[in-house]
Amino acid sequence: VQLQASGGGLVQAGGSLRLSCVASGRIFRSHSMGWFRQAPGKEREFVAAITWSDRTSYADSVKGRFTISRDNAKNTVYLQMGGLKPEDTAVYYCAVDRTTSGAYVPWRSYEYDYWGQGTQVTVSS
Repeated sequence: VQLQASGGGLVQAGGSLRLSCVASGRIFRSHSMGWFRQAPGKEREFVAAITWSDRTSYADSVKGRFTISRDNAKNTVYLQMGGLKPEDTAVYYCAVDRTTSGAYVPWRSYEYDYWGQGTQVTVSS
């Protein structure tokens, strides 16, 4: 399984970006996918996740500003980010959880099996 994240960049506060993550290999539409981020000197933190049935979960810090979605035909998960703030600056990682099922939306990093390489998002004030 390989994950390729893209779409990061430099944006001014209040701006928008859309991150994409393409999965290849043994990925099935029943798998949950998530986004995490890690800022310099900080631990990796949960951002958003989406299950096979399109149930979603968001960190409180991004609710109302970020939207996660997926295109199963393209094995791709997106993170639409709006109202960006300097504190959103981080490396953003996508990940796949191949084991969680049902209505539960995985939000802890250890629940995810595979990780992408990350894409840098920098928000200037």
